[in-house]
Amino acid sequence: MKDDKDLNKTNQTEDTLTNRQGHPVTNNQNVRTVGNRGPTTLENYDFLEKISHFDRERIPERVVHARGAGAHGYFEAYGTVGEEPVSKYTRAKLFQEKGKQTPVFVRFSSVVHGGHSPETLRDPRGFAVKFYTEDGNWDLVGNNLKIFFIRDPLKFPDLVHAFKPDPVTNIQDGERIFDFVSNSPEATHMVTFLFSPWGIPANYRMMQGSGVNTYKWVNKEGKGVLVKYHWEPKQGIRNLTQEEADEIQAKNFNHATQDLYEAIEKGEYPEWELFVQILSDDDHPELDFDPLDPTKLWYKEVVPWQPVGKMVLNKNPEDYFAEVEQAAFGTGVLVDGLDFSDDKLLQGRTFSYSDTQRYRVGSNYLQLPINSPKKNVATNQRGGQMEYQVDKGPHQNPHVNYEPSTLGGLKEAKNPGKEHTPYVEGELKRETIDRTNNFGQAGETYRRFSDFEREELIKNLVNALAPCAKVIKDQMVENFTNADPEYGKRVKEGLAAKKKEMESGPIGSTKTEEAVQQAQDISHPSDPY
Repeated sequence: MKDDKDLNKTNQTEDTLTNRQGHPVTNNQNVRTVGNRGPTTLENYDFLEKISHFDRERIPERVVHARGAGAHGYFEAYGTVGEEPVSKYTRAKLFQEKGKQTPVFVRFSSVVHGGHSPETLRDPRGFAVKFYTEDGNWDLVGNNLKIFFIRDPLKFPDLVHAFKPDPVTNIQDGERIFDFVSNSPEATHMVTFLFSPWGIPANYRMMQGSGVNTYKWVNKEGKGVLVKYHWEPKQGIRNLTQEEADEIQAKNFNHATQDLYEAIEKGEYPEWELFVQILSDDDHPELDFDPLDPTKLWYKEVVPWQPVGKMVLNKNPEDYFAEVEQAAFGTGVLVDGLDFSDDKLLQGRTFSYSDTQRYRVGSNYLQLPINSPKKNVATNQRGGQMEYQVDKGPHQNPHVNYEPSTLGGLKEAKNPGKEHTPYVEGELKRETIDRTNNFGQAGETYRRFSDFEREELIKNLVNALAPCAKVIKDQMVENFTNADPEYGKRVKEGLAAKKKEMESGPIGSTKTEEAVQQAQDISHPSDPY
């Protein structure tokens, strides 16, 4: 008797169309009917299976970061942090050896709008990296602007609701956005970046990335340090003015995805260098902000950027849905040697991300190839929708799906280093952190911008704020003034001029010829970080 493989070769070739049960499809053009124009019969199995799957081709769209593009590649470690061995700060294996390569998958995204929204919109960009390490997966999930709008996760649903379309009109409304951020003064810094040219990256290849939140590194002795991550593109940094973005959007709303895909197909593999900033794990009273506050930058001149490795993206996905759409990331996905800080937003994200993936992709989303670690997985978790394999050890007793056990069950792993045990005490409170300093860095960022960037920032803010209610405009002007008097004054004067313009008709652009020329030539306008 022939085995299954021989039988398969006899009856069909590998390219023969089949249904999901493996049955060859002999007619994929016509449903079965009574006569060639009669009613369709109910037992059209191939049709029913095909259309039923088609009806379910979409999983729930991400609430945020729905529009994305992705690619495969590798991370190569330098083995050092500046001039020091990386082992001084972390025992994470992927960083230890110079030249050591770790496979990665990266998903870039825009935040607010849907899966087919234009990639030219003013919006933060997601920058999520999945490292398939020998100790399991590590996800570094952040954005391009290095900071965020809020510091407390309790506000996150409200932030997203304000930025999403109006629940009645289904139209995104700037007044709703500024209504929220005007009453959230900690957002002033992010708004300053978002409405500057940094708010519209030219493409994904020429875009910075960041972990945004403060994490920890832990060494073999169990000592922890605070750390921030930064991706710097070796292709250079390029952003778009609003006019440039509008021109691109009129012709191509997929430009960033297309740019990434075509560059990799041509062998022009994009690269980023990974830098870290390291601080001792304490309150740092010498700073005028809390280092755990994600609305703040650690400026380079205070906490230097130190290179630890580089990333190269050299392979496009073979199927967008299976890899990019179903890719699932989480801020809680850390390997040994990496740890959490007490950053409130990080703690909230750590629950939310994985919870979202179980809802969106399914309880067994980690069994999908794009999400599964490239090492053996052995758990006592069983069942759930779409389970297709049992995560067990090679010598595990299949009857024992619990621990502890003396009957051949899984055993606990040995800790590769001393446990990190930070000391914690204090009253349980619902309070804002002490050093909010909501406006200091927003003003500093404004002053660090070039003349061209400040010009663009004011123009974009004025155009966006002009339709808003007076009370919202007044509050935003007050926030900008608190950041920098000139900043607030220019927005106020711009709004007054805009009001006259709207009442009497267009009075022409305020942009000078010199600024127009700058916009055309600019690639890396400044370094406000």
